Amino acid sequence: MRILAIDSSGLVASVAVLEDEEMLAEYTINYKKTHSQTLVPMLDEIKQMTELDLSTIDAIAVAAGPGSFTGLRIGSATAKGLGLALDKPVISVPTMDAMAYNLCMTDQLVCPIMDARRGQTYAGIYEFTGCRMQIRLAQCIIMIDDLAEKVNEMGRSVIFLGDGKTVFHERLTELISVPYSFAPAHMARQRAGALGVLAFQYYRDEHGAAGRHIQTAAEHRPDYLRLSQAERELAEKQNG
Repeated sequence: MRILAIDSSGLVASVAVLEDEEMLAEYTINYKKTHSQTLVPMLDEIKQMTELDLSTIDAIAVAAGPGSFTGLRIGSATAKGLGLALDKPVISVPTMDAMAYNLCMTDQLVCPIMDARRGQTYAGIYEFTGCRMQIRLAQCIIMIDDLAEKVNEMGRSVIFLGDGKTVFHERLTELISVPYSFAPAHMARQRAGALGVLAFQYYRDEHGAAGRHIQTAAEHRPDYLRLSQAERELAEKQNG
């Protein structure tokens, strides 16, 4: 089985190709260029370097949100376009789930956090039994102080990762009362490789999660978790 994985939900753009238990290639970049400039060239580079015939892939996995509105749209549009052209299913992987999977097999809680502005963060809390993920707090948008309270209530050591670990570092240091640490650079941001491995689990699961995550390309939509700024401003005007 072969999966093409795409993650452009945040500042990082990442593309990977996985075949059964092997990762054939992963291309990740965290630089100033926009995903519209980088994502397709990255995919083309991987395709050439691995001599990949796109018609041989079985599914396209994509970070479905939350995250950057523009980044999610670019990633979803790329996945939908490929899925429609190749007649392949799209596996929608929640962004926080995929980020947490960077740290699978740890015995600590894992808490990915992305800056959502105004003191808010996109976050989730996870634990692992081997490579199997258990969700303690499903991905949501939450004030950083409220997230810290939930982490403290669980009473276990926790690892934070994501761009929010830099933005909220000082505040977390003030609020967290359980043992905590921050993931190192190579595990701290989105990686299509981790997303792809988790997508394999969804694809092979005949029940439960698979039903929610595996879609046709036409069905796929990003999950923003909240309205865009323009939509919020319009709603505020309409409400007086």
